[in-house]
Amino acid sequence: MIPVSLTPIPFRIAALTQERNSLFAFPLERLAEIIREIGFRCTSCAKCCTREFNGHVFLLDRDVTAVKAIDPAALEPAPSPEFCDQNGTFYVSGYALKTRDDATGSCWFLDEGRCRIYDNRFAICRVYPYMLHREPDEHGTVDWRQFSGLDQHGEYDIPIPDEESHNLAIQTKEYENAFLTQEIQFLEFMQHYFSRHKLRHVQKVYDDRLRGYLKGDEITVKVFYDGGLEEHRIRNE
Repeated sequence: MIPVSLTPIPFRIAALTQERNSLFAFPLERLAEIIREIGFRCTSCAKCCTREFNGHVFLLDRDVTAVKAIDPAALEPAPSPEFCDQNGTFYVSGYALKTRDDATGSCWFLDEGRCRIYDNRFAICRVYPYMLHREPDEHGTVDWRQFSGLDQHGEYDIPIPDEESHNLAIQTKEYENAFLTQEIQFLEFMQHYFSRHKLRHVQKVYDDRLRGYLKGDEITVKVFYDGGLEEHRIRNE
C-alpha cells in the first residue's frame, strides 16, 4: 500500500470527495436509528477529554476562531503533518486543542473533571461520541463507524426520543461534512501553493526532520487556517 503522504494530491482530493458524497448519501434516519439503538448517555467521566483516551481533538476553522477569542494558548498544530517540503517545513491541515502535562493528558479546558467552557464547547465535543465516516477496524475491515469508544465510557440502552436522535444525526453529518470539506480545501490550497513556490513533498526530509523533532530539535510547521497558512516554531518537550 502506498503511504498517504506519497499519494498524489489530486487522487487524495478525489478520494475525500467520494467519501463526502457517500456521507451525503447515508440515510439520516438510519444514523438516528443507530443512535437510538445504542442509547448512549454521558456520565461526565471526562475520559473523552483526555489524550490518553482520544488522542487529539482536531478543530474546525470556526472552532479555532472561537479558541483564539477565548484563550489562544490552547491551540497547537495538529499532529502528523501531511507534508514536508524540500526545505524541511511541515504543513498540517489544521489546529488541535492543547492538552495538559498530567497523567492522562487532560484537555486544556478541563478543570477538576469539568469543562470550563462547556456552553461554548466545540463542534466535535458537541457531537461526540457520534461519528459517521469510513475507517478500518482492528482487523483492517473498512466500513462505516458511527460511534466512538463503544462500551468504554458512559451508559447505554437509555431511551432517546426520536426528535433528539434526529437532531444528533443532523449535527453529526454536518460535522463530518465540515471536516471533509476543510481537508479538501487544504489539499487544494497546498496543490497551488507548492506549484506557485516551486515546492514539493519529500518523504526522506519528512522522516529525517521528524526524527530530529522527537529528539528535541525545533521544527517549522505551517498550519492551514482560514484559507491561508500560519507559521509556528515548535519543539517536542
